[in-house]
Amino acid sequence: MSVKKSQDVEVQDIAAAKNTTIQVLIPSGEGPNFAMRKISMKPGGSMPLHTNTVEHEQYVLGGQARVGIGEQVYEVREGNVMFIPEGVPHFYETIGDKPFEFLCMIPNKEDVITVVD
Repeated sequence: MSVKKSQDVEVQDIAAAKNTTIQVLIPSGEGPNFAMRKISMKPGGSMPLHTNTVEHEQYVLGGQARVGIGEQVYEVREGNVMFIPEGVPHFYETIGDKPFEFLCMIPNKEDVITVVD
């Protein structure tokens, strides 16, 4: 078991995204079943339509965004939870002038990300 401050965890840019960063709060080496990541998008930030080979469980910490999951588009905000099944195309676009931040838990399996044209 470990306890740390999230602000002490390295922040990295997400290459395929716009104005978006990731922090791996609990990496696969610390959690036996799941990794926990924090995604932060500045106003105007986005992630393109893509698929992953692992499911995502997500909890919105703050801000607002339009999130496409499969054929549906949702407007999400603080307190919303999202489930994205493996292989389902999804995207994120911030709404408004506040950062959009969420926690993302994924199983400790290989995750292949494919950007969809």
